Amino acid sequence: MTVNKLETEETNGSESFRDSLGIVEKSGKRKWVYPKEPKGRYTNARNIFSGILLLILFGTPFITKDGHPFMLFDIINRKFILFGFPFGPHDFYLLGLTMITTIVFIFLFTAVFGRLFCGWVCPQTVFMESVFRKIDYWIEGDHRNQRRLNDSSWNGEKILKKGFKYIIYFSISFLVANMLLAWIIGVEALEKIVVAPVSEHTSGFIAITLFTGLFYFIFIWFREQACILVCPYGRLQGVLLDPNSIVIAYDYLRGEPKGKIKRNEERTLGDCIDCNECVVVCPTGIDIRNGTQLECVNCTACIDACDNVMDKIQKPRGLIRYVSQNGIKEKTRKIFTPRVIGYTIVQILLLSLLTFFLTTRSEIDVTILRTPGMFFQEQPNDKVSNLYDMKVLNKTFEQQNIEVKLLNREGDIKILGDNKSINPQEAALTKMFISFDKKSITTMNTPLVIGVYSGGIEIQRITTSFLGPVEKKDQDEKHHTDDNEDHK
Repeated sequence: MTVNKLETEETNGSESFRDSLGIVEKSGKRKWVYPKEPKGRYTNARNIFSGILLLILFGTPFITKDGHPFMLFDIINRKFILFGFPFGPHDFYLLGLTMITTIVFIFLFTAVFGRLFCGWVCPQTVFMESVFRKIDYWIEGDHRNQRRLNDSSWNGEKILKKGFKYIIYFSISFLVANMLLAWIIGVEALEKIVVAPVSEHTSGFIAITLFTGLFYFIFIWFREQACILVCPYGRLQGVLLDPNSIVIAYDYLRGEPKGKIKRNEERTLGDCIDCNECVVVCPTGIDIRNGTQLECVNCTACIDACDNVMDKIQKPRGLIRYVSQNGIKEKTRKIFTPRVIGYTIVQILLLSLLTFFLTTRSEIDVTILRTPGMFFQEQPNDKVSNLYDMKVLNKTFEQQNIEVKLLNREGDIKILGDNKSINPQEAALTKMFISFDKKSITTMNTPLVIGVYSGGIEIQRITTSFLGPVEKKDQDEKHHTDDNEDHK
């Protein structure tokens, strides 16, 4: 957990709350959290944004481009499609660079905006707060009714409501598992798993079952503990946040000393009336007035609850708001701190490098090298040849027919086995002979420029060399020149 020392001194609050988790009873048993349903501008905005994210999650697998998925993350076969562009094992360096860039971006984003990702984008928060908790409110009622129902004995009402809720939970978990699998193997492959007998796709059936069980367990039982106990991002806040980072914070200068409001009495206390509404709506069971805490996922529920109370008592909104610690204490906020500047420079460099690699990435890679350990070969009709290895990597979805031509001199090229056709997303290795008239070879190493064509379009130029014999007269002249050099 993280807290600013000065903030603690200003609030004169007790630090005893940091000795235990808000979701654990003193006896060591789990304390179930029943948050009150939040209502307000931030909650409405998050619901809309969550709807957009869910639409992307469930809709993207059905989008295709040229008959192929728009997005695909086939980890097992190491095939990826990003925005319609295929990537394979040969692009591993791009994957590694993208991961490093993403990690630096997380550091930069968190240093400036705190845990904004957790509250608005994280799938755990989106599903928990915008889907499953809404089912709780719809079936079981608000927080008091949920607590009463859970504490009651198993009567007809409890069996009916719990059973109905568990069926809906399982159905959604099953749907989410299928959608995630569609992101990995594609909709067509998923359809075959759904339609065909289980015996024909045992691995796919096991994957769907495991995914469904995992989601069902998380949202029916584990719930907020996934953020508090498992997620490493929350534990990184101690090193990622600083006093200038934007977090959801309680304005203790304005709110303290807190106290109940009394009718017809001139108020000399702070604006906080100690109504505990910010605590009641918190999905992780914390009191935001104690300062920045590990358990806070920046869900904005406490902001809406406090703003509603401020409206009722005719006080300005923003007692709890998005603000930095320095923003509360000094009424200013410094964005470009040395750490932010450092992260920004590294981020720009990484993005520039990644952009360069992506824009210069070719769809077909061809490598032509003279076969190691091979000298020139004497051929009929007074010709001489060299043997070359040609490797072609086809990164596209279409079959490619490759042609090679000599661009800087006349000669013959013969590809062994006529292996010019390369299947999509595959690599092919073949050999070829390049031959010239012996009389046209004047030096031991002759530079060659080879053009590689696909569909009549030049896709690459390769520079290599041709190793050939040298006439005896030329050799004697060369030795004579070398002797003169040595004599000098």
